[in-house]
Amino acid sequence: MPTHIISTTEQLDALYGEVGAASRIKETNTIHPHYRAMIAASPFAVLATSGPDGLDASPRGDPAGFVVVEDETTLLLPERRGNNRVDSLRNLLSDPRMALLFLIPGLGETLRVNGRATISVAPDLLDRFVMQGKPPNCVLVIKVESVFFQCARAIQRSGLWLPAHERPRLPTPGQILEALTESAIDGRQYDAELPARQRATLY
Repeated sequence: MPTHIISTTEQLDALYGEVGAASRIKETNTIHPHYRAMIAASPFAVLATSGPDGLDASPRGDPAGFVVVEDETTLLLPERRGNNRVDSLRNLLSDPRMALLFLIPGLGETLRVNGRATISVAPDLLDRFVMQGKPPNCVLVIKVESVFFQCARAIQRSGLWLPAHERPRLPTPGQILEALTESAIDGRQYDAELPARQRATLY
């Protein structure tokens, strides 16, 4: 019902209350040394972008420290090979605004970065991110606008870093593709070939 919909900032403020002092203070427009340490410890981040065709949030990962702090307002993020959808990069061509959410295994706090990115293929930049003899396709040069850590409640509620639970019985990638293509793709064959294909195309 319309009366149950929050549609104004006043309603939202009334629902959640005033922002705590610590939540305001923790946000900076430069990469503080403590935030630099969190970025260096993270092997995984989610990149969010927006473009004319919609929103995108996609994972990025490499050994810890794969996102380089070039200076207190600049991050470098290598863009490795993937499925060639490049939804994030297409978005950045029309709207450079982006956000990163860094996760650190075992740590409840995450780190959020907002800024604007450009896509670079400068040879000297690509050479800095070679892995297994292969450079990334490009590097995102991110100008930081705000940085702050997110409290641990979401990680605590999810139990994300607790000892591994029993693997959930979910459809495999092959089973999903077989269903979506009405068996045009052989799901069993796809799943059998997938591990070797991923290992061979990791970089």
